[in-house]
Amino acid sequence: MIIKIYFANRYNKYTVKKTINEIIMNLNIQPALENEKAVLCPLQEQDFEALYAVASDPNIWEQHPNKDRWKKNAFKIFFDGAMQSKGAFKILDKTNGSIIGCTRFYDFEEQENSILIGYTFYAKHCWGKGFNHSVKILMLNYIFQFVSNVYFHIGATNFRSQIAINRLGVTKIGEQVVTYFGEQPKLNYVYKLTKEAWISNNDSFR
Repeated sequence: MIIKIYFANRYNKYTVKKTINEIIMNLNIQPALENEKAVLCPLQEQDFEALYAVASDPNIWEQHPNKDRWKKNAFKIFFDGAMQSKGAFKILDKTNGSIIGCTRFYDFEEQENSILIGYTFYAKHCWGKGFNHSVKILMLNYIFQFVSNVYFHIGATNFRSQIAINRLGVTKIGEQVVTYFGEQPKLNYVYKLTKEAWISNNDSFR
C-alpha cells in the first residue's frame, strides 16, 4: 500500500511516498514537540508531583466522567496509565517553562492506520488562552505524517471539551462506553478527523 505524506517547513513544500510499513517503523508517539505557545516533553516518573500540583484543582475535572482525579490516589492511577501508554506528554508554557497540563497519543491501530489523542487537561489559568487549540494543531500536524485517521473520546458531560474539539473540524461518529485506565466505564462521544480533511482545512500542515 502506498500513501502520501506531506511535510512542510517555512521554506519549502514537498510530497514523498512511503509504504505503510515504513511509516509504522518510523512512528514515534512520544517525540519532543513545540510551537510558539507550548513545549511538549515526554512524561517521566519524576514529573508526578509537579503535574499533580496542576491536577489537584477540582475545577479541572468538574465536567469529566471521573470527577475524582483531583484526589492524589485517583490521579496516581491516571499518571500510571499515562506512563504505561508510552505516548504521554507534559505540556509546558513556552514563556516560562512551567508545567501547565498533560496529553497523550494512544491506541495506535495498524489495520486502520489510526490513533487516539486524549487524556488532556490544563491548569485553569490557561483556559481560554489558546493553549489547547495550539497544542492540538501541533500534535495533529505531527501525527498526520504517519496516520490516516485520528479519533477522540470526549465524556458525554464534558461540554467544554466537546466545544473545543469541534473547532478542529472533527465529525462525531457515535457514542461509546469507554473504560479509562483503572477507572469505571463511562459514556463518551467519539469524534473522528481524517488526514484528508485536515490537509484540506489546515494551511499549517501543507
